[in-house]
Amino acid sequence: MSSRPQKMSTSELKLRRLLEHNERLREDLMRPRIRVSEASASLIRYCKTTKDHLVPSVWGPVSKAEDPFGAPQKQGCQCVLM
Repeated sequence: MSSRPQKMSTSELKLRRLLEHNERLREDLMRPRIRVSEASASLIRYCKTTKDHLVPSVWGPVSKAEDPFGAPQKQGCQCVLM
């Protein structure tokens, strides 16, 4: 007896691929969906209420203390020894 599993025929492989694809399509159908108008309204609401530090023309200049993209403020003498 051989320890290897028996090879599948071409038609069996095609059937298996089709069944797997069918299962993925069923999972996609079950995924919750929202309307485009609801999604765009939600995105607009988010953009109006969330401050974006990379767009100072809309939100105004950002102080260095609250700028998450600025260089970290160091305490002490800031000396570098080599």
